[in-house]
Amino acid sequence: MRHQADVIVVDWGASFLRAYLCFDNGGELEVMEQVSGPGAAKVSQQFEAALNSVIGHWSAQYGALPVLMSGHIGSSLGWHETPYVSCPVSPLEVTKELFEFESNGHSIFVVPGVSCEEPDGHADVMRGEETHVLGWLTMDESHRHGKHLLCLPGTHTKWVLVEEGEIKVFKTAITGELFDLLCHHSVLIQQQQSEIDIRAFEQGAKLTLESELGQFVHGLFSVRTLQVQGKLDAEHAKSYLSGLLIGSDVRAALMAPQWRIDELSSISLIGSHPLCELFSQTLKMKGITVRSTQEKETCLRGYSAIYQKVFKSVT
Repeated sequence: MRHQADVIVVDWGASFLRAYLCFDNGGELEVMEQVSGPGAAKVSQQFEAALNSVIGHWSAQYGALPVLMSGHIGSSLGWHETPYVSCPVSPLEVTKELFEFESNGHSIFVVPGVSCEEPDGHADVMRGEETHVLGWLTMDESHRHGKHLLCLPGTHTKWVLVEEGEIKVFKTAITGELFDLLCHHSVLIQQQQSEIDIRAFEQGAKLTLESELGQFVHGLFSVRTLQVQGKLDAEHAKSYLSGLLIGSDVRAALMAPQWRIDELSSISLIGSHPLCELFSQTLKMKGITVRSTQEKETCLRGYSAIYQKVFKSVT
């Protein structure tokens, strides 16, 4: 049975665009088709053309459907900057600040980001992750009660403390971006091997996980040194570097003063399977129980909640 499409949702981050053609199935958005494209940081400000190149065939078939977007596309480096909603905040509260504009006949709605500021002056922002957190909250009643620490690995990894259904505070690590920069713009990596060697990964992770003296910056050059000394094969250098970076990220999160790991029964990972596996392996090296959820599921659940709360009433 072929359904009439109701909405297009677009998870448009800095590195990738993921668009879903959806219909409303009794309160849950169901995917009819999905496509991907370049991230907001990779389209040279040609956002309208980039979106049209991805969803144009849907527009031709189904007309100018409303489009719901979140992520980097709403940042100061994106298409239209949307405001930040301050913590503590329920992710669903962001629907009060949707930014609306028109493009090629489509009504576009951009979900705002979330910000937090702590007494010591530390400030942080997120865009897109709030939609995934919202989706995660709808997956189980227990998620909306008590304290939970979520990790959303990616270009800019987010560690998010959720308490009684609200985002209380979060921290960002540019782990993925650093990995990309060091792989392509440093002397550390000479071979762009894509396969992960788990032994080399764990070797790198162990270096930063067990550091008591801030081993990160000094430890980075060990990627080069070990190769020069013949102790690390060039084809395994990326795996070692990945472990070193993720190990540093995890160690910082486990020691963060914003939460106490011993008060949490587990850490929930939201992201792509390969990346969640690497973070899961690293967390398990420190004896942490991990639960993983695929980002597509949390993304669509989050959009479903937003769609039911606001979108249907404004279209």
